[in-house]
Formats: sequence, C-alpha cells, structure tokens
Amino acid sequence: MTEIRVKKIKNVPIAVTPEGFWCCSSPVIFPKTQKTTQHPLNKTKSSSFASSSSSPTKIFSDQKKLNTKPSQGSSSSKPLVSDDHGFEQPDAENLPREISIEFGEPRTCDLKLVLFGKQGLIVRLSVHRNVVEENSAFFAQKLSGRDKSLHCIEVDDCEDVETYVETMGLMYCKELKNRLIMQSVSGVLRVLKVAEQLGFKSCIESCLDFLEVVPWVGEEEEQQVVSSALRLQREGIGVSSILKRVTSDGPTPKPNKDIISHILQLVLKSNEEKGRREMKSIVLKLLSGKNDESNPNTSPLTSVDLCNDTIYSLCNTCLGALLVLFRQMVQPEFKDHVVKQMVLEADNMLWLLDILADRQAANAYVGMWARQQELAGLHPSVSIVNRHHISCITARLFVCIGRGEVLASKDTRHLLLKTWLQPLIDDYRWLQHACKSFDRKVVDEGIGRTILTLPLEDQQIIFLGWLSSFLKEGGDNCPNLQKAFEVWWRRTFVTPYMERSTSQALDQLFC
Repeated sequence: MTEIRVKKIKNVPIAVTPEGFWCCSSPVIFPKTQKTTQHPLNKTKSSSFASSSSSPTKIFSDQKKLNTKPSQGSSSSKPLVSDDHGFEQPDAENLPREISIEFGEPRTCDLKLVLFGKQGLIVRLSVHRNVVEENSAFFAQKLSGRDKSLHCIEVDDCEDVETYVETMGLMYCKELKNRLIMQSVSGVLRVLKVAEQLGFKSCIESCLDFLEVVPWVGEEEEQQVVSSALRLQREGIGVSSILKRVTSDGPTPKPNKDIISHILQLVLKSNEEKGRREMKSIVLKLLSGKNDESNPNTSPLTSVDLCNDTIYSLCNTCLGALLVLFRQMVQPEFKDHVVKQMVLEADNMLWLLDILADRQAANAYVGMWARQQELAGLHPSVSIVNRHHISCITARLFVCIGRGEVLASKDTRHLLLKTWLQPLIDDYRWLQHACKSFDRKVVDEGIGRTILTLPLEDQQIIFLGWLSSFLKEGGDNCPNLQKAFEVWWRRTFVTPYMERSTSQALDQLFC
C-alpha cells in the first residue's frame, strides 16, 4: 500500500493581552531575508514586535518547542542552534514551509488569511472578521457585501511575510504607539509599507508619529524615511511634520546664498585656531564640487553660480584688507596686531583658493592675483618672516596650473609669472623651513610646468632669469627647475634639428 504523507503545519504561539499583540518567545519560524543594515543606535533586541521575557503574557496555544525531525532516509540530522532567548533554532534547510498562526482566543477565529511568500513559504493566519474589517480598508472592501460563509482570503506574492504578520497583530493592539517604542526605523518603515497596502489608518498614523519623533541615523536611513513620506504625501496623507526636518516651508525663507556667505564670514573672521581649522576642513568638504564616490548621484551642496559669486566677493574683500595691511607694514613702526591680521587674511585667501580649485572654478582667481602689482611691489620692503605667507598663495597657484586644475589664459599665466615668480624665489629658503605644508618637489614641478605652457620666446626669458638666480643663490635656496629647463632646451635646440632631418629625408625620397 502506498504510504500517504501528510504535510505538517506548524502552530506558532501567539498571544493577545489587554496591553496588545505579543509574539511569544519561540524558535525562528520565518526564513531570514536580507534587510537593511541598521546603525548601532537603532539596533533592537528582536526583529519582531516582541515583549521581553519578563513581560506578563497569556499563552492560548501550545508552547512546546518546535523540533525539526530529519526526513526518512536521511543518515544524519544537522544540529540545532540556540537563539538569543536560549531556544533551539532548526537549520535553515529544515524550517517549515507552511506555518499556522492564530490570533486571540483559540478556536474563536472566523476568517483565514493565506499568505504566499517567497521560496514557497505559506503562512495561514486565523483572524477575526470584525477586527480586520474595522482596521483595514483593504479587507473591508474584500469582505463588503460578501456572504458570511466566506472564510478564506488569499494574498499572493507577499514580499515580507514576517512584517505582514506583525502588522496584522497590531490590529489587536489598543495603544499602537507603545508597541512601536524601541523599534528600529527600518522596521517601522516596513510596517508602514504593509499598513499602507492594507489601508490600516491608525497604524499609518502611529508609524508617522514615531518617525517624526525618533532620530534618523545616517544619510541612507534619512533617504528611506523621506522617500516613504513623499510617497504618502502623493496619496494625500499628511506628512508635513516629517518633511519639515529636510525642507523649509516658511513664508520668507532666507536665500541659500546669504546663509553660505554668513557661514564663510564666520570662519574667515574667527581667531580661535582649533575651531577655525576644523571648520575650514568641514566647509571645504561640503562646498567641494566633487561627487561622493559612494553615491555617484549626489551633486555639490550648492549650484556653481550661487556659491562661486559669493566666494569671489569674499576674495576681493580679503585682498583689499591684505593690501591695506601691507601698506601699514612698510612703515617704520607698526603694531603686532597688524602682522597677526595679515597672516589671517593670507590664510583666508589660501583657503578660498582651495575651495575654488576643488569646485574647478579658480580660473578668475589667477587673473585677480596676477594683477596685484602694488602688493608685489611692497613685498621686498616687508620682512621675510611676515611676507612669506603671501608666497604660499603664489606657490599654490603654480601647483594648480601645473596639475591642470586651473585653466587660465596665456596672458594671465605670463602676467602671474612676471609679477610673482621673483618674490616667490626670494622667499623660497624661508618657505622650506617655516611652512609645514610646503612641498618643494610639488611646487618645483608646478612652476616648471607653468613656464612650459608659454610661447617658446617667453620660456627662454624666464628660464634665463631663473638660471641666474639658481647659480647665485644655490640649489637649496631657489626652485629646482632643471627638468623643465631640459624640456625647454630640447624644444629650442633639438627639435629644429629633427625637423631639418625629416625635411631632408623627404626631399631625398621624392627626388
């Protein structure tokens, strides 16, 4: 006689108390699906809305442990693993593919829901018709006008069976907000999605209240919350309290340009070294025009036109202050605060240049600095101990041009070299010893490459002038432009010979 195998349906203990719906401590019954990784601050003790073991619960169904027996013909069974509650968990391969769950008092349910999940999982829920009709617009529509004899509703392609069961259990709770306490944001978002599908209005409101109160940890979590809120907003559900965290809906919001200008001015005027240094780094990163490598869809914090105009306006202000301070410093007597302010303004100019270079918008800065003939004329009259801060700006510009980060015109590049190369050479020895951020090899390369972008005649004039200084001051006190000098030599003396050789070879070929 053929043996008839009866598929076993696992009964999972579920309890409903006056305090609400509780999932009893039991082995893991749902196959684990990959969920969004949570920040440690939002980590919960359990993935479901479960109470602690010490909470009073009334169990209406059998509490025997679920034991998974090996199928016939199997030579060995895999060991069971204990979970956080000390209950044995069956191996993933032996998890039941059909699960039966009953809500409320046993044998009082009058409606069954069959959830068809992923990987062939089937969950049968025994619920109360009046409860689901009262709480869910979806089930109210399904059951409206139906004969009371309808006892089963099937839900196909259920994406998240576990959350669906949790949401159904919340229909039996009186205080939904209390049931959401200590839950993760991602867990509440999953419940919110199911509640939205079911038309579970009170649950939607409780989830939105929860999301409005708790912190959102990390950009990814914030995007998930905002995305869900915007979806609900399109459906006519009020979510303004949540969106106020990320949008400003005031009658006269302050323009972003004014806010950025105010932030930059606060940093530029600060005299507190540590706070100023840290905020310079943060603002530089936030105003950078480069996209975040981890998220290629991100764009700069502000538009180019909006921010660059503000930065250049501040550059002109700092440059004007710098010129006034240099005029004071060439006088026989000046106070110490003038030097401190000059150092601050020079550092401000260098920081603003870094911002513009990162935003690929420093082209106009080169012309602005190259036209400072008066400042360059005052440079030799100021002590090298003080003036070398100005040469840091010149060195940074040569590095930017040499790396292709700045695309200045030929005339502008020539004017920059004509105005500021000699002052930079005069301060080179001091820069190497007094400026920690000064990298001689990088600056040497930048100067050489900048010179080589000029017409050959201009290269010759500048290199011959540099050679005179290099032989007079010595290699350690002057930029080392030997590599660039070799390139100029090749262009001047070797290339014409090669051209003549090529021309002669062509003449011989066609003769």
